[in-house]
Amino acid sequence: MRVILMTGKGGVGKTSVAASTGLRCAELGHKTLVLSTDPAHSLADSFDMEMSHKSRKVRENLWGAELDALMELEGNWGSVKRYITQVLQARGLDGVQAEELAILPGMDEIFGLVRMKRHYDEGEYDVLIIDSAPTGTALRLLSLPEVGGWYMRKFYKPLQGMSLALRPLFEPIFKPITGFSLPDKEVMDAPYEFYEQIEALEKVLTDNTKTSVRLVTNPEKMVIKESLRAHAYLSLYNVSTDLIVANRIIPNSVTDPFFKKWKENQQQYRQEIHDNFRPLPIKEVPLYSEEMCGLAALERLKETLYGNEDPSQVYYKENTIKVVQEQGNYNLELYLPGIPKEKIQLNKTGDELNIRIGNHRRNLVLPQALATLQPAGAKMEDDYLKIRFAEAAKV
Repeated sequence: MRVILMTGKGGVGKTSVAASTGLRCAELGHKTLVLSTDPAHSLADSFDMEMSHKSRKVRENLWGAELDALMELEGNWGSVKRYITQVLQARGLDGVQAEELAILPGMDEIFGLVRMKRHYDEGEYDVLIIDSAPTGTALRLLSLPEVGGWYMRKFYKPLQGMSLALRPLFEPIFKPITGFSLPDKEVMDAPYEFYEQIEALEKVLTDNTKTSVRLVTNPEKMVIKESLRAHAYLSLYNVSTDLIVANRIIPNSVTDPFFKKWKENQQQYRQEIHDNFRPLPIKEVPLYSEEMCGLAALERLKETLYGNEDPSQVYYKENTIKVVQEQGNYNLELYLPGIPKEKIQLNKTGDELNIRIGNHRRNLVLPQALATLQPAGAKMEDDYLKIRFAEAAKV
């Protein structure tokens, strides 16, 4: 199965791009599902038809669905939710409050990943297109296996066995005092099973022959910064970006003086997009005079984006940015084919790394792990500029 994740800052048009990509994939005969995991769903508006948690056929070879986090939670975390609700009710909260607090923050994003893994395992579709939460926030949860793995194996599993063994002995004493039971096997098994699903999904998402992220951006300063930051975080977790879509560019045919300054600013930011995301391929999409709602409008967008191309292809196979941890230090690796090291100048300000190559400049927004460190050396190796980061020397 080919997995394509569309992400970008809220309001940049990623849902329209995801829907039109699905249309083209289906047109080529690929059995395609467009799945919205964004809590603020707009896929139904884009297709101009009702959507629900269950996949609905849009046209031949194309289905759409909008994730219902509550339904997904009940299916994957139901026993834990009911137990937490029972504990909260025993502590004096009413039913509605206990139900709400039993849903932990971020769970909707995690369940979006779980559903993605389920579709991948079932293999019902050829192409899975995810209209994800803004800036790929859900993908940051890929750190969960790395951070939680040690605790799950070394701490949680022994605790789980001990809890189940002691439950029959302490339950008669515990429940009359607290008003709720100790967790049973179903409740204790759920977190570890859930962790295993996320760990397995990580292998799919980091395989750049199967999974790619496509960043949708606009030629605006704040949007570009957010896109660069998303690209850095994706690279931190080894998730490959294969295409940038620069959306809502004012066409040359617009000559009204009102748009003159706006067009000039866009021209500058368009160049920044090409400079800062090089060598990733970039597709530009004009600002249309009508809303991208309904199949007719999406057909037009599909033609602009892809023409005769197959969107399920991997547009770029190299990882343009890699963050590698070695012996407690971080190395940032940038793919710069054919560039000699002596032509490269580096300068870091705050969380931005400025890279100057001759007359060209690239601003890279660093992930948080590197933002507090300073460049401590660089070398060119196999077309990658490898920059070592270390703590700044104390004065």
